[in-house]
Amino acid sequence: MAAADTTGKDPGAAPVACTLTSEDLATQADRWHQLAARAMTGRTETADGLRISFRAEPGAEKELRNLVAVEVDCCRWANWAMETSRDQLILDVRSTGAGIATLHTMFTNLQPATTLRD
Repeated sequence: MAAADTTGKDPGAAPVACTLTSEDLATQADRWHQLAARAMTGRTETADGLRISFRAEPGAEKELRNLVAVEVDCCRWANWAMETSRDQLILDVRSTGAGIATLHTMFTNLQPATTLRD
């Protein structure tokens, strides 16, 4: 697996807040739901954040990278890192302090894809 730290920043250096407008937040949420509905396989809370896994189906990696790019910009208090393999995409999001609890509440309404695709 190839790992990529998409921020390079200290997640404890910024306040725990999102900088997206209401409209942008709604658009971002819709994109997350669409990706989850077609490729998400699981969501796990970790000691320092959150791990979400996806099938590496066509277009999923590009969309996940685009979504993460927005998150990196608007939620600088967290460290967003992706691991990719031929079959799976893993998003690890980590923080410290209050950021951990915030991450545990994020993406709770995403539902894994209901059917497996070949």
